Amino acid sequence: MTSTDERGEFTRLLEQVRDGDQHAFDLLLAMVYDTLKQIARRQLSLRRRGSALCTTELVHEAYFKLAGRGGQSWQDRVHFCGIAANAMRQVLVDHARHHNAAKRGGGAEPITLTAGHDAAEPSVVDVLALDQALDRLGERNERLRRVVEYLFFGGMTQEEVATVLGVSTRTIERDWLKARLFLHRELHAGDA
Repeated sequence: MTSTDERGEFTRLLEQVRDGDQHAFDLLLAMVYDTLKQIARRQLSLRRRGSALCTTELVHEAYFKLAGRGGQSWQDRVHFCGIAANAMRQVLVDHARHHNAAKRGGGAEPITLTAGHDAAEPSVVDVLALDQALDRLGERNERLRRVVEYLFFGGMTQEEVATVLGVSTRTIERDWLKARLFLHRELHAGDA
């Protein structure tokens, strides 16, 4: 199937999902399953070794979160994968909260805060602290939060994020810089 044919099929399935067709959702998920596994591997690689979740479990947990949303706001394949990456982040946060509750607040799970190729030296932060910082960022500027989710958690390119958010690539570059500065300040506020 050509790229254009696949995009057309994905769009057709999205329309069926919006109409409540669960079978179309399953077909749509099958089309992006390998991509979702790549996103899951990326997110799990950011965490400390020995996590109780594996790639397949993370994808399946995200599936359950996505299945309940009905696809009303999904624009295309790239946007769907970005939303799926956010669902995976929520699964990881829920898992970390459960893990920490079991240990009565101890054992916070660190992740490496980089976007892959553009970070000189990664810094390790707690997944729950990052989630709270992202919430604060979203309160100030929702687009900046979405840029972080799509670039950092979703592994999307700046061009893909620009398309999904309807802005220029240069705007995404500036947003990414602003968001990283904000998160760095939030996550390292108590550091000397």
